[in-house]
Amino acid sequence: MLRDLLQSDDCAEKLKALADAERLRIVQCLQANPMHVGALAEKLGRDIAIISHHLGILREAGLVESTREGKYLRYALSEKVSSEPDSLNLGCCKLGIKPGKSS
Repeated sequence: MLRDLLQSDDCAEKLKALADAERLRIVQCLQANPMHVGALAEKLGRDIAIISHHLGILREAGLVESTREGKYLRYALSEKVSSEPDSLNLGCCKLGIKPGKSS
């Protein structure tokens, strides 16, 4: 029987959560520093409800964590996810970040 070194089920859930351009932009913002939903929405030019929805998916996949600060939640990349300027280590795989053309 195959020894599942990737922990394929967990890895697939993480990759599924990242398979959305908006969520990838959120992760990119959180690589720099933790942020509140409102700050993320402002930075990305999106509605708070949309950002909250995507954060919920990322949290469910174990990619982000939230901390309550008064009546606000501050989001950060999960401790299980290590981030470097040029990569995002999900544990099962490492995503390289290559600067592309700005649109």
